[in-house]
Amino acid sequence: MSKTPRDRTNTAGKRPGKIGRAGRDISAVEPLNIVHGTLPSREVILRFIADHPQKASKRELAKAFGLKGDSRVELKHMLQELEQEGMLQKSRKSLIRPGALPPVTVLDITTRDKDGDLIGRPAEWPEEQGVAPAVAIRQQSPAGRQGKGKAPVAGLGDRILAKIFPAVDRVGPAYTARIIKVIDRRRGAAMGVFRSAPGGGGRLLPIERRGEEMVIDPDYTGDAKDGDLVEIEVARLGRFGLPRAKVLSVVGSVGSEKAISMIAIHAHGIPHIFPPAVIAEAEAAKPATMAHREDWRDVPLITIDPADAKDHDDAVYAEIDPSPDNAGGVIVTVAIADVSWYVRPNSPLDREALKRGNSVYFPDRVVPMLPERISNDLCSLKEGVDRPALAVRMSFSGEGRKIGHTFHRIMMKSAARLSYQQAQAAIDGRPDDQTGPMLEPILKPLWHAYGVMKRGRDRRQPLELDMPERKILLKPDGTVDRVFVPPRLDAHKLIEEMMIQANVCAAETLEKKRQPLVYRIHDGPTLAKQEVLREFLATLGISLAKGGNMRANSFNGILAKADGTAHQTMVNEMVLRSQSQAIYSPENIGHFGLNLMKYAHFTSPIRRYADLIVHRALVGSLGFGEGGITPDEEASLDDIAAEISTFERRAMAAERETIDRLIAHHLSTRVGEEFAGRVSGVTKSGLFITLPDYGADGFVPISTLGTDYFIYDEAHQALSGEKTGLGYRLGDSVTVKLAEAIPLAGALRFEMLSEGREMPTAVRSFHKAGRRDRGQVRKKPGTRPPRGRR
Repeated sequence: MSKTPRDRTNTAGKRPGKIGRAGRDISAVEPLNIVHGTLPSREVILRFIADHPQKASKRELAKAFGLKGDSRVELKHMLQELEQEGMLQKSRKSLIRPGALPPVTVLDITTRDKDGDLIGRPAEWPEEQGVAPAVAIRQQSPAGRQGKGKAPVAGLGDRILAKIFPAVDRVGPAYTARIIKVIDRRRGAAMGVFRSAPGGGGRLLPIERRGEEMVIDPDYTGDAKDGDLVEIEVARLGRFGLPRAKVLSVVGSVGSEKAISMIAIHAHGIPHIFPPAVIAEAEAAKPATMAHREDWRDVPLITIDPADAKDHDDAVYAEIDPSPDNAGGVIVTVAIADVSWYVRPNSPLDREALKRGNSVYFPDRVVPMLPERISNDLCSLKEGVDRPALAVRMSFSGEGRKIGHTFHRIMMKSAARLSYQQAQAAIDGRPDDQTGPMLEPILKPLWHAYGVMKRGRDRRQPLELDMPERKILLKPDGTVDRVFVPPRLDAHKLIEEMMIQANVCAAETLEKKRQPLVYRIHDGPTLAKQEVLREFLATLGISLAKGGNMRANSFNGILAKADGTAHQTMVNEMVLRSQSQAIYSPENIGHFGLNLMKYAHFTSPIRRYADLIVHRALVGSLGFGEGGITPDEEASLDDIAAEISTFERRAMAAERETIDRLIAHHLSTRVGEEFAGRVSGVTKSGLFITLPDYGADGFVPISTLGTDYFIYDEAHQALSGEKTGLGYRLGDSVTVKLAEAIPLAGALRFEMLSEGREMPTAVRSFHKAGRRDRGQVRKKPGTRPPRGRR
């Protein structure tokens, strides 16, 4: 830890100084005397950041407190300490208090207050942080700020990008917001499940937990049948009784995948219908020309993708480096579809792509970022067809060190379209008619190059978590057939490593050209998260070094110690929980998980807007012709990064909720049956249970565990009985009974059938200490003694 002074306040009763250009006396909100030009206390720093989120960068803080020279260095160390302790967290260029809104946030306008003013909430908000905070929307005059330009105007149901300010009036919402731009104007339609009533008509059951039931008159049911998921519009809102609605369309049976994915699409406001202008632009697009392109159509680049992939945006080729200066080295070429040629800045295609941010993948449908004419045709690197691309040629030494790279704008022709399984089978000695002829000239050199690159990866030691990814196989009617874990092949790892290195090259090239870009950044775990993990690992006899400068290989050592033991799964899960979330940002802090200092997404411009921005930056900075980044885009990279980071979280949540609903529907006919499960989470309220055979997650409330008094032990990630010492711990194999399934909510509730096991000695002694401290006081089940008593 740094030796930064904790408190250098003036105690001599001198007059408080003004805080820079903030124009505010800090003593009005913090009863400490501050000397302008002297490092303030941690408490004052935290209060200032809470009250001035727009001035929460290191530079603005130094300016506000008048710090120079060594004081600026001390401020930097203090902020690092606060961040590592979990008191602050990074949000793009600024620092914010945990749980606070970033200075620029994507909001959904959800309601009005009693005065009729618009109220919004964050479009995405972590469940563990409780209810998302309300934000009062400040509408500007039509002339805009200071009468310059046209101010954006939003309405109920719109999604906006907004500048966030702490509210002055503590009676209302905690924040106010100024609209930067309207991202999406959503329709007034809603969704629900139609339930028919005797004699005609029926009710609409809401699909959202806070939704409201509605009446549907007989004349307004359309073609809806009992159990259908329908889209409706509100026909009448009365002062008394339920609202009345009209069915607009029938999506399908609520049990089908199509209907369930539509619930997630609607709930998260994911655009899924392309406007006519976007379709028209896509259909009118012409194949790219050879202008500013090199002819690489003779290079035998191949695509390796999932067997059911419809778009192919990356191709690879490898060869031995002929240079005598690089004996044992290889040259790896990665070619990526040139989406920037077709999707030009501020065109209808571009605006719609930014509104979506990324493609969203459900078990049996894709909501694409770009229309099929672009994604599945003109920009898909089809076998034997001329296609434009951006390519990077990378040279690696025999030890796997990248020693150079060059970018090229090319015209290519894919030599083959292979699946991962097909390519792997050929390497494993089972070639087919297609892969047989290309085994020696193409496939074996690729695998040799991967072996060389792997030496560099092993030396770099990125975070190597072993978390199997489950896939859902659907029946023709859209319901779940089975859940399985596909094998992880060397073919997958080969493509992954080549894409990672291409992404590194993109970031390095743009930095060298001093070209603004959007990085993919991943911060290391905070000291607070490290401490939780350290306490847990100590219960397993595994140590985790203390200190803020932790690297990915520190965690790899932990994972290696747990490999092959009964604790392997729960150690992997706890390490995963300790990690921060990767985001997009124009400010680079490196990628902790990959152990890379320069990293930008470049390899999937068909499905990620971040990659399209990087392509445009490369085209512009390298003089590759049309389709380069514009000055307006460069000036908006902060806002773009905030939007696409939010949309990525939106997509992940929608995909996860759809899988939860599908599996809950799949198991809804099996209430009362017993299942083999595993404890995947422990909280003060109960146990989260995963059914490995189904990929399902459910909950066992602590109130149903039995008559014993169960105590939550965070260090051991356990709930254990005070009297018996028996309990349940993260990773335990258990047998549970399915007590309830709620398909629309994607929720499962279990009852525990397995008896708890003997808890470790440390947990038993914890209980005894807890009894001494509590005396005769009985807390409700699931609470724990204060931290000092554990």
